[in-house]
Amino acid sequence: MSRIVYVNGDYVAEADATVSIFDRGFIFGDGIYEVVPVIEGKIVDRQYFLERLGRSLAELSLGWPCSEQDYLAMMEELIARNKLVEGMVYSQVTRGVADRDFPYPANTPTTLVAFTSALLLIDNPLAETGISVVTTEDIRWKRRDIKSINLLAQCMAKQDAVSQGANEGWMVEAGYVTEGVSSTAYIVKEGKLITRPLSNSILPGIRRRTLLEIAEQEHIATEERLFTVDEAIQADEAFISSATTLVLPVVSIDGNKIADGVPGKLTLRLRELYKSRLLKEAGK
Repeated sequence: MSRIVYVNGDYVAEADATVSIFDRGFIFGDGIYEVVPVIEGKIVDRQYFLERLGRSLAELSLGWPCSEQDYLAMMEELIARNKLVEGMVYSQVTRGVADRDFPYPANTPTTLVAFTSALLLIDNPLAETGISVVTTEDIRWKRRDIKSINLLAQCMAKQDAVSQGANEGWMVEAGYVTEGVSSTAYIVKEGKLITRPLSNSILPGIRRRTLLEIAEQEHIATEERLFTVDEAIQADEAFISSATTLVLPVVSIDGNKIADGVPGKLTLRLRELYKSRLLKEAGK
C-alpha cells in the first residue's frame, strides 16, 4: 500500500506528490519544518509543537498556511489514512512559488507538505544499549533557534558521525557543545542534569522543555549552562533527546566511555517518566 502524503490541501499517493521547482523551499531553503511524535495513533507534545511552529514562522515573517486546528486535523487525517500507530509526522511550510529573487515576494501563498513515518519510539532497543557520539565542528548559521529547512551543515555532521561508526554527532563551537546534530545534548554530574541555555545558538527543543519540567516536578537538580567536550567525557552520564528518539543514553564520546559505559540511572529514569507522560497524553 502506497503511503499517503499531504500537499497543499490534497492527500495523494507519495509517488504522485510534487511541488514546483520554483518553490522557495527548493531554491533557497526558505521555510521551516516540524517533527511530531505519534504514540498509539495520537499526536503528542502537540501544544509545545504548535508554539514552536508559530515562533519559527514568525521569525521568518511567514504566515500560518491554515489555522492551528486545521493544521492538527491535517496531521490526524494523515495518521488515519496511513494507519500509523507509532512514529512521527513531518510537516514543512515554505514561502511558496515565485521567480528566483532573494527578497521575500509579496502575497505568495505558502506551500504546506506533510508525511508520516513508522518508528519505534517507546521500545527503541538503543535505550537499553545506549549510543555512541562523536564531536564535530559546528559550522551552521547564527539563527539555530529557528527550525529552518536549511540542514546541509547537519547532514555533513551526521555523515561524519556515521562514517566513524557513531549514532549521533555533538556539534562544538569555541570549545563548548552546542547540541546534537538532530537532538539536544545533556550531561549529568553528581545527580545534576546539565544542558545548554536557550539562545540563538541552539534549537529550543520540545523534549528539552518537557524534561526540564519533569526534572522540576521530580526534584531533580538542573543547571542550564555551557559545558565542554572534556567535561562531557568526565560526566557521570550523558544523553540526547529528540522527537524520534525521546531520550537515549550516550555511553561513549569520541571513543571515550562515559563512566562505566552503560546507560545511566538518571537518564533511564527520565526516559521512563517522559514515556509515561506521552502515553498518558495518548490516552493509555
